Amino acid sequence: MNISHSKACCTRAPVILRGGYNYNQTGKYVEYDGLKTYETGSPTTKRGILMIYDIFGIFVQTVRGADILASGHHETPDKGGQYKVFMPDWFGDHAADVQTYPPKTPKDVASIAAFMNGPADPAKTVPRIAPLMEAIKKANPQIEEWAILGFCWGGKIAALVSREGSLFKASGQCHPSLLERADAAKVTIPMVVLSSLDEVPEEVDPWVQDLKMASTSSFSEIFTDSVHGWMTSRADFEDLHKFEEYLRGYRIVREFFAQSL
Repeated sequence: MNISHSKACCTRAPVILRGGYNYNQTGKYVEYDGLKTYETGSPTTKRGILMIYDIFGIFVQTVRGADILASGHHETPDKGGQYKVFMPDWFGDHAADVQTYPPKTPKDVASIAAFMNGPADPAKTVPRIAPLMEAIKKANPQIEEWAILGFCWGGKIAALVSREGSLFKASGQCHPSLLERADAAKVTIPMVVLSSLDEVPEEVDPWVQDLKMASTSSFSEIFTDSVHGWMTSRADFEDLHKFEEYLRGYRIVREFFAQSL
């Protein structure tokens, strides 16, 4: 499969980490099916979430997001309840190079294309979901119901595993990319879609329309002043409004999943 990069993703540079990012994670890393996986949340909850990060891999903003997804944020409580979240590190030390975004040279463009058609090729990732979930379920038999949430590239993966016979009861994608209308029409479980100001309306709007026809319990919202990546690697904790929108995105997802799990 020849995968093109996301225009929204490639027009933004990652947030430069300064003060305010000394976050102490609440979870731990556990290996499942050969993948180092960040695991966080209640050990007794019966609800689990598989979280698929964006192409930049493990960032402190994404780890903090996993913790919030699991248990909420103490200063802004919601009705989502408790989950156990599992975030596999698909790329390890070979995630997309933040220095190539946005691409400035033909070499940068070639590097991005090689990554998207190599390690990030959905055709290589989707078949790994079932054995990974089997290993996670075996180690966590108390979890009875599952959701999946993906960011950017991870949203594509979430959509592809939300079809008939899905292992998941609900799904979601935030700042989506690699949108193909054929994927939306095949979704059979409730899906939440949160997009940013950077997504192309001509791509997102028809996709969401097809989704809501295929899965009538689905929900979408555009965060009109948030950039692509605002809930993961481009999250800005130093700007109060941006941080509040980061938290609001997770609240929406948590409460949406609570309706289905």
